[in-house]
Amino acid sequence: MKVLLVNGSPHAKGCTYTALTEVAGALERHGIETELFPVGTKAISGCLGCGTCNKTGRCVIDDPVNEFLDKSVDADGYIFGSPVHFASASGMLTSFMDRVFYAGGRRRLFANKPAAAVMSARRAGTTATFDQINKYFAMSNMPIVPSQYWNMVHGSTPEDVAKDLEGMQTMRTLGNNMAWLLKSIEAGKASGVALPEIEETVYTNFIR
Repeated sequence: MKVLLVNGSPHAKGCTYTALTEVAGALERHGIETELFPVGTKAISGCLGCGTCNKTGRCVIDDPVNEFLDKSVDADGYIFGSPVHFASASGMLTSFMDRVFYAGGRRRLFANKPAAAVMSARRAGTTATFDQINKYFAMSNMPIVPSQYWNMVHGSTPEDVAKDLEGMQTMRTLGNNMAWLLKSIEAGKASGVALPEIEETVYTNFIR
């Protein structure tokens, strides 16, 4: 089993990275393979709305979005991490997730795979960011993994984050819960419990 941990921070090894590595450590102690996928250090275009991915399952812009979609075929779970920018996820992560979930959603690439959001902030805006990122999972048939508190850490530097004992414990609990859920899904499959059937999407236009 493998979990992809997406770092949406422009700082490759900053506060968000510190939180994600704490989650990864907990997962690895349960025998879950992890891979950190940085996107915040690269230029990521927003969605062009061209509809190409409806036909190909890939984005017309060939950048880390398509690389991530390829890796997602073999992934079993996801953690998306972001710093808080104006009470929301970083612009790069938002553009990345818009395109990933639109293209991947058409392929049912993420359905029934657990996911969670992780936020890093100096002070505030974390709960709004948490809500923003979780919406991608909630409309993609993805179980959202809980922890003991909202998945946030606080600090201006990685050293500050390491001192946020409750935040770091929350990250470890998140990793433990993700590992438990992944193993429970595998155990269910092995005992003959089928994954939920997903109907074809019905689109309703409210303008009559």
